[in-house]
Amino acid sequence: MATESTTPSQKQLEGQFEKLEESLSTLKAGRSPLKSPYPNKFLTKTSNLTGFVVWDVDGRVGDMETQFKELKDMVNTTLSERKGQDHALELAKTRVTELERDREKLENRNESLRTALDEAKQEERQLRLELEKQQWDHRRQIDDLNRQHRDTVEDLSRQHRTSVDDLSRELDYLKEQETKEHQQRIDGLTRHYQQELEDERHKKDREIQELRMRMNNDNLDLESSLQKKDREMQEMRSQIQGLREELEREKSLKGSLQANISELSASNTTLEAKINSLRLQVEFLESDSKAQSDSFASMESRLQDAIRVAEEARQKLIKEETERRVLFNKYQELKGNIRVMCRVRPALDETEGEQAKMSFPDDKTSSEIVLAGPEEKSSLGVVSRKNYPFEFDRVFIPGTRNEEVFDEISQLVQSALDGYNVCIFCYGQTGSGKTYTMSSEDGMIPRATHMIYETMTKLKEKSWEYTMEGSFVEVYNEELNDLLTPHGSDSKSKRLEIRHDEIRKQTSIVNCKTVPLTSASRVEAMLEEAQQNRSVAATKANERSSRSHSIFILKLVGENTATGERCEGTLNLVDLAGSERLKHSQAEGERMRETQNINRSLSCLGDVIEALAKGSGHVPYRNSKLTHLLQYSLGGNSKTLMFVMVSPLEAHLKETLTSLRFATKVHNTHIGTAKATKKIKE
Repeated sequence: MATESTTPSQKQLEGQFEKLEESLSTLKAGRSPLKSPYPNKFLTKTSNLTGFVVWDVDGRVGDMETQFKELKDMVNTTLSERKGQDHALELAKTRVTELERDREKLENRNESLRTALDEAKQEERQLRLELEKQQWDHRRQIDDLNRQHRDTVEDLSRQHRTSVDDLSRELDYLKEQETKEHQQRIDGLTRHYQQELEDERHKKDREIQELRMRMNNDNLDLESSLQKKDREMQEMRSQIQGLREELEREKSLKGSLQANISELSASNTTLEAKINSLRLQVEFLESDSKAQSDSFASMESRLQDAIRVAEEARQKLIKEETERRVLFNKYQELKGNIRVMCRVRPALDETEGEQAKMSFPDDKTSSEIVLAGPEEKSSLGVVSRKNYPFEFDRVFIPGTRNEEVFDEISQLVQSALDGYNVCIFCYGQTGSGKTYTMSSEDGMIPRATHMIYETMTKLKEKSWEYTMEGSFVEVYNEELNDLLTPHGSDSKSKRLEIRHDEIRKQTSIVNCKTVPLTSASRVEAMLEEAQQNRSVAATKANERSSRSHSIFILKLVGENTATGERCEGTLNLVDLAGSERLKHSQAEGERMRETQNINRSLSCLGDVIEALAKGSGHVPYRNSKLTHLLQYSLGGNSKTLMFVMVSPLEAHLKETLTSLRFATKVHNTHIGTAKATKKIKE
């Protein structure tokens, strides 16, 4: 529009300039020194010279040339300015065009980014659905495996009972057959001898007259014959008694066979010994009756089949246990090898103060918490609060019991039995409930040890034998202390040193007391002793604040006598010291030094988490005793769970926000895939 309004004026100026130049040329061409501006009038004697004006043509022409030059200069100046303005206008148009193109590009890019964002959100929803589906599939597979296992055990039990019943029936049948046969033999012999006696009597009667002289000799022969028959009768009675004893032995043998069949999966060696005993008795009985020998041979074959079925079932159980471990740890990897959970403790009473405004909007998965920030006043005097949403793997609302909390971590305890390094630690400000969660009577440490003992007992049926030992240390002012050694003892003065085994990925502490744990009560006694030796003190924030980080280290070594497998895992249960600002705790002197060391070690823990999140080649484990001790339980070859403990009070709001932000940074960290410490014995 600006170009259209400017162009006509320029053309007008050029046209006027051309007309003026033509008129000037015409004037120059037709001028005369005597020519008057009044061509029809001439001077006469009567002319009025006073009113007559002389026309000075040369002067006028000079003035016009001067004016023309000025006009020409002005026009040239105007034209040059106009050209400059036109050039500037062209540049402005070009710039506007470029800006329009940039704006279109930005709009296109914004649209593509919106599309990508929508696609990413859709992909995230799909991934969540797939994850839930995979989790459901894994649970269903585990249930199917358990159901198949139960069905297999029931089938084996039915087969065993059927085999026992068959053997019992066969033994009863054998006893009846043998009794009938022996009775028939006795009856036959009795009839035979009776017939012979009758024949002899008739013969004697017929020959009595003829053989009267030989009667004495015949009587003697008859008496000897009768004595012989009596002896045979005694022998038959003894045989019958022997058969009865054999029947009794067979009854006892039946009982021993039933006991052996019920214990097939538990003791193969005892079963083989009993089979050998049965073979000897079968060989003994084979000398008496071939039918009985065939029966016992059949019974031995059935026993061998039962042994084979029991051994196959045992091997299947061991295989299913191995598959269960693989599926279980794949399920854990899907959940992530570093997980973060938040627990909000309930208010103890009304005297604690006003409670902070918290909400838990996610009712299905219980993974979100929204915290209302401190009050802010605008320049107009309007008071408002900013909401801070946080999302973790699980959020426990106030009033949640330790039992429900432990249900979430029990799978990680199982991973320690499977040969993984596991670290579970509580983080949060002082007084937020860390020690209650970890070391109370129904806390994570007692519950974990009870679960381990129960699982170890069940795994014995699958040929797994475990040994377990524990130690309890604290990091106080960047120094390691053994909590199982009383203060003031000689061993307390020995310096604890951290040693790492790069090959086994295991950590040991030199001069630290290690206790073999053979029962859950031994663990409870060890916890009580450790709590008495832990460093605590009063601050403005808490009258009994933990001034050190306590670490309960549980080492588990398992061996499978059937497969030759060996696994070695470590479970670290860490109760961190309270994180608090010096301004809030108002610590002085020794308490101030403790707070500074606590905050420094927690800061080092944050640096390690950040380095793991970035995938840095160097992770600063050695910057703190705490991270140095937990090196193999925080890195890629481990499984880590962090509890961030939250106070419900408004007075602790800033500390709560700091803890939740740190927990969010940990939640966004990926430490890789954990590997179990396993090997097969050669």
